[in-house]
Amino acid sequence: DRDGEIDAAEWEYAIEWALKAKLAQRRAQREAAAAANRKEIEEFTQEFLNAARDCFVMIDKDESGTLTKAEIVRAVSEDQDVIKFLKNCGEPNLQFLLVPARLEKSLDALDTNKDGEMDIDEWEEAIHRGLAK
Repeated sequence: DRDGEIDAAEWEYAIEWALKAKLAQRRAQREAAAAANRKEIEEFTQEFLNAARDCFVMIDKDESGTLTKAEIVRAVSEDQDVIKFLKNCGEPNLQFLLVPARLEKSLDALDTNKDGEMDIDEWEEAIHRGLAK
């Protein structure tokens, strides 16, 4: 009321106003951080999917668009880029391709249409499962 003194009501109003401003500031900071996190996750996911597609192409030596058991066995025993990707992909069935004793079972789990080969769709389904973890 501009009388040169602050009474209890004016003090409470000032405190409430400052608190609301501080809460709004913190909310804005949380929202900005969440947006940045979403963007980082989206970028990582896209980079990872691109790496997964590149890995598929590296394994698919005959460029048939599908991966045979022979192609996978060769890649997981010889190709260091493929080995590194599979170790870090997060999908157990893909990681088990690196374990000779588990290879057959992994191929069976990944070959969802049971045609004896893995196509890009089956490969990417496995990658998405790994990303979802």
